[in-house]
Amino acid sequence: MNGKVHGYGGKMTLGERLYLGEIFRGLGITIRHVIRNLLHTGDLPTVQYPEERRAYSERFRGRHRLMKREDGTPRCVACMMCSTACPADCIHIVAEEHPDPAIEKAPASFEIDLLRCVYCGLCEEACPCDAIRMDTGIYDLAADSREKFWVDKDFLLNNTTDGTR
Repeated sequence: MNGKVHGYGGKMTLGERLYLGEIFRGLGITIRHVIRNLLHTGDLPTVQYPEERRAYSERFRGRHRLMKREDGTPRCVACMMCSTACPADCIHIVAEEHPDPAIEKAPASFEIDLLRCVYCGLCEEACPCDAIRMDTGIYDLAADSREKFWVDKDFLLNNTTDGTR
C-alpha cells in the first residue's frame, strides 16, 4: 500500500482494494530473479549432486572410524569416556576382558547410531587413547532402513566408503 496505513474504517481506493500495485510489484521481483538466474547459471548455489560434490573445509568432520593397533585389534580400551561425553547418547559399548594381560579391557561390541549423532566431535576429544576419530571426510549417509544406520565395531574398523552398512 506504498507505506500508507489505513486506520480502522478508513477508505481505500479501488486500486488498493484490488491489490493490483502489490501484485505487479511481486511479479516484477519474480521476473527479475528468473532472468538473473537464467543469465548467470554459474552463480547458482545449487550443485548437481551426485555428479558434482561440494568442497568441504579442512575442519569438516566426517563419519567416525575406530583406530587399530598393530595387530589389527581396536585401539579402544572400553573406558566409556566417548559414550559418557556424547550429548546425543548414540554410542553404545559393551566391555570384555582383553586376551592380552597388559591391556585391561576391549570392546565386545561398539555401536554408533548415526541418526542420533550430532557430529560434535566430543567423543573424539574425550578418548584418552585416540581410538575414535572423525576424520574420514565421509558424509554420504544413505540407507533404506533405520537399522542400517546402526554401525558396529567391524564397520567402524574397516569401512572406508560412503554409505552405511
